[in-house]
Parts: sequence; structure tokens; C-alpha cells
Amino acid sequence: MRSKSAIRIVIAFVLCPSFAAIWDSAVPAQTVAKNAAVTISDLGWMSGDWQTAKGGRAQIDEHWTLPAGATMLGMGRTVVGEKTVEFEFLRIEQRANGIYYVASPNGGPTTDFKMTRLIGQEVIFENPEHDFPKRIVYKKISDGSLVASVDAGENTKSQNFVYFPVRK
Repeated sequence: MRSKSAIRIVIAFVLCPSFAAIWDSAVPAQTVAKNAAVTISDLGWMSGDWQTAKGGRAQIDEHWTLPAGATMLGMGRTVVGEKTVEFEFLRIEQRANGIYYVASPNGGPTTDFKMTRLIGQEVIFENPEHDFPKRIVYKKISDGSLVASVDAGENTKSQNFVYFPVRK
């Protein structure tokens, strides 16, 4: 499935030169071709402290360590008023058969989502057997923000969370 997607993207670039202008300019062409050689170090752009815009009903934080030891560790927290209403322990880990996003909402059991695509600074993790979400997408935007999206699978409505880097 992954190779069919890569072939479609390559064909689109060859047949439609304007497609490259539409595509995010941060996408290096070799990433598509070398997807099998991706390592967790290629996700270093996700590291840092991130927070949704202030002033909304809820304030959401995500924090990611730099890749090291075949892992990235993360944590997320949602605060409404003066109360933490949700939290999540996260990790991204390199295994023999791929890269996985592992989530433990509210400290409960973990759920694995396998990385299915990495193009430039956009990564997709999927677990079609999970109830919701089935896909988790992270994309670094040219303005420096990080968008996280969750959905029930490709071509379904997504919930998007726009994070801005926390300035210390």
C-alpha cells in the first residue's frame, strides 16, 4: 500500500509540474523514495514544547524530547480553567519492523499506531483496528506551528489541534 502511494506521488510530479508548486516546499524528493530507510531521527522536527493558542475554552500542551536511544518521549495535557481534564503519556519508538507512536491516555493501557508515511515534515501513524482515532497526523507548518490531527481513517473528518512553540 505504501509503495502505491509513493508511485502515485512520483507520477504526479512527473505528469504535473505545477503539483510540485502546490506541495509543501519543505518536502525533499528523496524522502518519498527512501521511506524504507527512515529512522526516528527524521522526526526530530516534532521535538520541543508546544501549546494551543491562549484564550480558548481549553489549553492543550504537548512536549516531545529529541530523538535518542531509538525513542522520543512525549506528554500531553488538557487544562480547562484550573483543572487538568485529560493527560496522555506518549512515545515514538523505532522497532525492527518500523516506527510506532504509542499512546497511554490518562495513564491507561497503551495503543500502538504504526508510521505509514513520512514526507518532509508530515508524518502519519495508523492503527485501523483501534476504535478512535485510527490515524494520527503531525505536520510542521511553515509559520513554525505544529498541527496534530486525529481521524477515523483516510478521507474522514479530522479533529485538528494547532500548537505553537512555547517561548521560554
